[in-house]
Parts: sequence; C-alpha cells; structure tokens
Amino acid sequence: MKTFQIELPEELDWSEADLRLFVAVKLYEAGKLTAGRAAESIGMTKRAFLESLGRFGTSMFQYSGEELLNDIERAKSRVG
Repeated sequence: MKTFQIELPEELDWSEADLRLFVAVKLYEAGKLTAGRAAESIGMTKRAFLESLGRFGTSMFQYSGEELLNDIERAKSRVG
C-alpha cells in the first residue's frame, strides 16, 4: 500500500481520520476503489464506510443511468 504526506493550512481543521476518509470516499466516487477496498484502506468496516458517504454528498449507488436501466431490464427478463 502506498503512503504519502501532505501539508495543509492550519485553518483546515480536519483530523487525519477525516482526511483519510475524504480521500477514500473520492476514490470510491471516481470508481477507482470498491466500497470494500476503500473501507479496508482506512481501517473501517464496509458498513461504516457506506454509512459515512453522506457526509461528503456521495451516494452508495455508483450507477450511471445506462447501467441502472440495463440492470432493470436484466431483472425483468429473469422474472418473466
């Protein structure tokens, strides 16, 4: 796993945990990490990670409109 250091202005009153969560959420949002991998990378459970997404305005459902419609059509075809 990669690690890095970053210097931030004093007025940014975030803890290290907040910053780690923010980066993990943004990587998840960008599709670079799964929810499970993002959670693991910052020492959280997947459930806790998913529950924290709202703090940053991120949805746990990372579907495009086309992907969602495809999933709906597949589900319909299985039902009947």
